[in-house]
Amino acid sequence: MVTPSQGSERRARHSNVHRGKHRGEEVNENFARGFQALSDLALAGVQVSARATDLATGKELFSVDDHVVMPTASIGKVLLLVEVASRLTGTSAETFTVLDRAPRDAVGDSGIWQHLQSPSLPLADLAAMIGATSDNLATNVLLRHVGLESVRARTEALGLTRTALLDLVRDHRGPDDAPQLSIGSAKELTWLFASLARGEIVSPEVSQRVIGWLSLNSDLSMVASAFGLDPLAHRTPDHGVLLVNKTGTDGGVRSEVGVLRGPRASVSYAVSTYFADTGLSSRLAVLDGMRQLGMDLLEYVH
Repeated sequence: MVTPSQGSERRARHSNVHRGKHRGEEVNENFARGFQALSDLALAGVQVSARATDLATGKELFSVDDHVVMPTASIGKVLLLVEVASRLTGTSAETFTVLDRAPRDAVGDSGIWQHLQSPSLPLADLAAMIGATSDNLATNVLLRHVGLESVRARTEALGLTRTALLDLVRDHRGPDDAPQLSIGSAKELTWLFASLARGEIVSPEVSQRVIGWLSLNSDLSMVASAFGLDPLAHRTPDHGVLLVNKTGTDGGVRSEVGVLRGPRASVSYAVSTYFADTGLSSRLAVLDGMRQLGMDLLEYVH
């Protein structure tokens, strides 16, 4: 979490971001609105990292400090889902393995399992709950089952060096805990989601299983708020638009990565922001900036 002094340092460090930074002469004109909005946030002291690529060609469409490692909150859970999916290939009996929640797994905030009576659920159902509601309790139970080291090994095997799930989910982070749940760079995250969409992460079967879980995501509050989709039902194209995304939310963190398909084109995108969340107006400004980029993405694919 960012302390007030750290927030001041970050604001000072990013106060000299120039409008037009990382802006291409040709393609990025399609993203003028989003670039302006994110530039304004950076000038106001928000740390911003973003990238968008054309899914078919791999061409960079838009980038702002896309190499910078940012806190990404729950987005790191995607790496856990990749590891879980890799264990469920073929006729693996582990699909039906039932896992019990334990007192040490307890955690609040996102998710619905903490509000349900059932003390046990199948492994695949827990993964679906993470995809749908970023379920924190399900995350901790799955992490206890597969091990954080296995997730780290999988992450390294994928070639990711700036993206990682660092810890289990905690209500409070002490001095001996990882400072963030996960970190990532926009460049690596757009590659990860583009590769999932193309069936290239581990295998087509594994990629499709992860995509299926993520397609349940009900959080369309950030970039995806511009797409006009039903948060609770968007697994099939709606007016030609199809979205698979994952978001991350924490104090001072708003992050989203996804693949957006439309009638004209498809894109992989990632946006992360890190800011001093000292007032509602600051948070709303960040969300509005992310939505502005979403509008540009929608226009590009539709």
